[in-house]
Amino acid sequence: MQKLKKAYLEITNVCNLRCDFCPGTRREPGFLSPEGFQILAVRLRPYTEYLYLHLMGEPLLHPRLETILDRAGELGFRVMITTNGTLLGEKEALLCASPAVEKVSVSLHSFEGNEGGGLEGYLDLCISFARRLSAAGKRCALRLWNLDGADTRGANHLNGAILARLEEAFPGPWKEGRRGTTLAPGVFLEWGEKFDWPDLSAPEGDRPVFCYGLRDQVGVLWDGTVVPCCLDHEGDVPLGNLYRQELAEILDSPRARAIYDGFSQGRAVEDLCCRCGFSRRFRG
Repeated sequence: MQKLKKAYLEITNVCNLRCDFCPGTRREPGFLSPEGFQILAVRLRPYTEYLYLHLMGEPLLHPRLETILDRAGELGFRVMITTNGTLLGEKEALLCASPAVEKVSVSLHSFEGNEGGGLEGYLDLCISFARRLSAAGKRCALRLWNLDGADTRGANHLNGAILARLEEAFPGPWKEGRRGTTLAPGVFLEWGEKFDWPDLSAPEGDRPVFCYGLRDQVGVLWDGTVVPCCLDHEGDVPLGNLYRQELAEILDSPRARAIYDGFSQGRAVEDLCCRCGFSRRFRG
């Protein structure tokens, strides 16, 4: 059996923000039911213990999040959640108390889509949550994935103010690491550059191409559609449906094998993969 480092299981593709960096999705909006989650999660569990409850959408919007976290814990999953942070005040107690939750990543760059929310109040909310989550023995990553050199388009000009507030909230010394900066025990700042999401209408990128899709991860949309990675936001590369097929059958399908073998040789065999800006990060 092929083991994966992680699986992305989308519990909703609905979001309460519209951010510049996020392409959104034209798929039918929906929420994965607890019963559906049970079916899909059981089929994913033999392949990985790390479950990311997102692909598109804001997972904290899910009305049955507590039930989903309980079922994930019963299956022995270590759950990772990525959120825009706007609902942390409502879900803080649940996330801190849930035995299944291991890490919450807060996309601080979401402030650009939070018009009228107020940066100061938003940061205070995220900082308070990070402190409480770390006190509960879990990890919180505060992300600023909006670096893009001179072409800021006005989106990251507030990074200085954000950094100043973090320095005030988490006095140094900070510890720099390969994957980010440790602000306090269990609290991290992760920097990242903007990237072009894969889009069939985008121009084809340079080759060679490598990706960890199907190598260490797989994505499952809320309707059960299996996709190669967490960036296939429209389900443009459907490999099968986990409601109707076992994951082993899907991963061994001719289309999935061609994708895997192509990346092993530095080739992208799918049109979508040829048009993915994120894959450029993996060039040697």
